Amino acid sequence: MAVKTIWPINHSCGHKDDRDLSNRPADRRARFAEWLASQECSECWRASKENSEQDKAAWVKAKRAEEQAESEAWSQQHRMPPLEGTERAVPWGVRCRHQILAAAYTALVVEGETSEAEWEEIEETARTITRAGWWINQRSSEPDDLTELLQAATDADRPSENPYF
Repeated sequence: MAVKTIWPINHSCGHKDDRDLSNRPADRRARFAEWLASQECSECWRASKENSEQDKAAWVKAKRAEEQAESEAWSQQHRMPPLEGTERAVPWGVRCRHQILAAAYTALVVEGETSEAEWEEIEETARTITRAGWWINQRSSEPDDLTELLQAATDADRPSENPYF
């Protein structure tokens, strides 16, 4: 007698299903059917995944709004000028600028050997860069590199370049 290929599955969600396991080796079908029974059926799994995706999207949206509010408050507190760019780039640039400067302050002043007076000069130079794209492009930079990056960005002898890169 051949090992059956159609297995009745009682899923953990309570739904029942007959599954064709003929694509599995005969000696592995029983264990796979047992595993399937410990899982939700395909419909319940898709529904929970969609809900999970919606929950994740809502969480990300709320987190972004919180970060944006914090970054805008920080920008006002530190007298940072508004950034220029597209409707989508400006808020992102504000968040990047806040994260970059906060990380650099911690690395250079709190943990490093930069004085508050030196930091004020760095911060003043940072205020001159108002293109959101520049801050977005620097988001992966190391905090210790900030002074060199600011110097490169404000160097008057630099040839003009494509503002998007």
